Amino acid sequence: MAMDRRDTFKLAGFAAAAVAIPTMAVASEKKAETKTNGKSVVIVGGGFGGLTIAKALRKKDNSLDVTVIEKKDMFMACPFSNALLGGLDNVSLDTFVGDFYQPATKYGYSFVNAEVTAIDRKAKTVTTTSGDIGYDILVLSPGIAYDYEKQFPTWSKEKIAHVSQACPAALMPGNEHIALKRQLDNMDDGNVIIVPPAKGKYRCPPAPYERTAMVANYMKNEGIKGKVIVLDTRNGKFAKGKAFKESWEDLFSDIIEYKGLTEVTDVDPVAKTITYTEYKDVDDEKGVSKTEKYAVCNLIPINKCSPVITMAGIEANGAGYAMMDGYSFRSKTDSSVYVIGDAVTHKIPPSGQTAIWGAHRAAGQIVDQLNSKVSDTKAGLPAKAANVCFSMVGGKPEEAIMVTHTFSADPSGVLKGKGNVPKPKDGNGKFRSKGTAKATREWFGGVMREMFS
Repeated sequence: MAMDRRDTFKLAGFAAAAVAIPTMAVASEKKAETKTNGKSVVIVGGGFGGLTIAKALRKKDNSLDVTVIEKKDMFMACPFSNALLGGLDNVSLDTFVGDFYQPATKYGYSFVNAEVTAIDRKAKTVTTTSGDIGYDILVLSPGIAYDYEKQFPTWSKEKIAHVSQACPAALMPGNEHIALKRQLDNMDDGNVIIVPPAKGKYRCPPAPYERTAMVANYMKNEGIKGKVIVLDTRNGKFAKGKAFKESWEDLFSDIIEYKGLTEVTDVDPVAKTITYTEYKDVDDEKGVSKTEKYAVCNLIPINKCSPVITMAGIEANGAGYAMMDGYSFRSKTDSSVYVIGDAVTHKIPPSGQTAIWGAHRAAGQIVDQLNSKVSDTKAGLPAKAANVCFSMVGGKPEEAIMVTHTFSADPSGVLKGKGNVPKPKDGNGKFRSKGTAKATREWFGGVMREMFS
């Protein structure tokens, strides 16, 4: 039976990715240069935010010299990727991969496959493993990093490395998702442990809970005996909480076991055990230590901002996220530096759609600045449905839930989002529906086409 499940990981996806890699390995021959034309924009990070703003800048003003720097040699999307773990029909690895050079060629910007090693804001240069590149405007869209050290201060570097590979977080696109999918495909009967980030801001707040449903869907379809055990700290108060819990109860009540007041204390990847303290209520200070054996463990640690923000030397909060200049996407520290995506301190949900919205908004602000115009940073606010986030919760039939956010200029001086989780017309009084699942696929297909074609 395990062999059958391994076979379900569509080899077509690997084949498509393999075909794509040689194309992307033909490095962009942009020579390192520090001279600028007065309209040179350098973007660090080739995710949803970085690719969207590169295209938007060129479309708004084709006199701009735009360069994207990305250390990965292949694009892979995070949104919708839980559908791969859930074994949904016609979802394979090639659903999520893209060729960086395709949009760069079409829209006339440069792509440099290199790692940023230093940023000199005085000289306005970005040092990379391919040399120095000068800028007039710098856009930072570097995403997140994991903070195992903060969450598990007694763990050695070796232990962190061992656990991070054995229990892949899969909140950053690429190898982690493939590793987690492989583990699910190779498992026999047993439990899957999912550990959401213990505290603080983290990428895509609904992601661990959508993953819970998708892994349960996979186990149910494959006839795997076991539980999906969620070791959370939020006591049931998480993104789209009512909608997720309703779906879990209706579809996977015999599979999903949610523990809302826990603290993970240890993981033994060799014995495949996880140790945690479970508290009976919010007033319980002592708790009870428990150890659970697992077949697969998905441990998502506390998030922090990519160290690129610190590298740039701009003001940031305690977790490394950039402080913003009012309602704009410009750094509070440097008028030549803009920040988008996960890395901002605006109180808007860190999601793929938010990154896209912010990229378009920042592009307008940058074009205005380079053409000596003053931007109205409150223009278009409040923005209804600025963020639309879908989560798949069932596979046969496919069903999904959603949340929309309105973004507004909060009196505190930052952009703020207010969410609404609707019950769809075709949901028969439930939060989930087949129509929302169809919209989920359409949204993802649309944003991938928008970035890559």
